[in-house]
Amino acid sequence: MKAVNVYLTFDGNCEEAFNFYKAVFNGEFDMFSRFNEMPPDPNFQLADDQADKIMHVSMRIGDNIVIMGSDPGGGSPLTIGNNFSIAIEADSKEEVDGLYAKLSEGGEASMPPAQMFWGAYFGLCRDKFDINWMVSTENN
Repeated sequence: MKAVNVYLTFDGNCEEAFNFYKAVFNGEFDMFSRFNEMPPDPNFQLADDQADKIMHVSMRIGDNIVIMGSDPGGGSPLTIGNNFSIAIEADSKEEVDGLYAKLSEGGEASMPPAQMFWGAYFGLCRDKFDINWMVSTENN
């Protein structure tokens, strides 16, 4: 396992929040993308007012910590309590599959691991204790 980080979900104000964190931690964004920059996907319906919202942003804090975030997209409403996930960066697809299977057992397998347009092998689930997990690898 390469890293475990926190992924934050905001109610439409992710950009404002991350600009605040950027100033607080004197950081720079490693990645910054909006929903309107992703390729078309018939399975993902985006409301017109979501196009300019943040699909993904990441920023390093110090040597070993990365905070990441987004606004809700595709009709997924934000509920306080589901506004964060633990993001695991695995070493391989096999590790992603194994962690995903164990974490989602007794919980909810909301997005089984699959190859994503940004290059990662990625999955989302919620464990039996209602904790959200993102498991991914860039090693394909």
